[in-house]
Amino acid sequence: MLTYEQVLKSEAIKTYIVRADESLAALGFTDHSFSHVLHVAQMAGYILSTLGYDERTVELSKIAGYLHDIGNLVNRKEHSQSGAVMAWSILNDMGCDPAEIATIVTAIGNHDEGTGVPVNAVAAALILADKADVRRSRVRNRDISTFDIHDRVNYSVQKSSLTINGDHTLVELNLTVDTHFGSVMDYFEVFIERMILCRKAAERLGMQFQLVINEQRLI
Repeated sequence: MLTYEQVLKSEAIKTYIVRADESLAALGFTDHSFSHVLHVAQMAGYILSTLGYDERTVELSKIAGYLHDIGNLVNRKEHSQSGAVMAWSILNDMGCDPAEIATIVTAIGNHDEGTGVPVNAVAAALILADKADVRRSRVRNRDISTFDIHDRVNYSVQKSSLTINGDHTLVELNLTVDTHFGSVMDYFEVFIERMILCRKAAERLGMQFQLVINEQRLI
């Protein structure tokens, strides 16, 4: 069975992640480098392991998390679909089991809020892990005076955490926002579609989704 550690060691995959992030940097997008994909992989694994899924499903969620943004190498538009096709080819060449490839590819192809649907547990975990990665360090632009709304929203988030309660009925995204740089309304303007998708993902995993900003429960 193909392992997450084997995927991490692939020089080809590393190259695709680096070059995809370079394209997004040229377009002015926030960081999508190793810090993002590794965070998403670990968070997806945390979600499913906390909910009691078997070790192999947890492993597949981490592989999906690591690979989920490689489609940005092709184009930002519909990057989840192009990334899914790329992942199929990569994993097939690495000898991954077809059924496991199907699970991973399905998750990657459904992680974006434009077209994504949490059709299985791995897809749901990937959605939650990806959309919860909002943080100041993802902003590349160092000139605050030229921030667009995406820069302001991400830069305003001083602290973020995604946690599951003890009885596994609620997943909570908790943000500490410095409103000097971005308002709560700015956050909703940019991320409302993502939060709706997070709610659907949580429901797919048998939980409710809760967004908390500056100790105020919003959705």
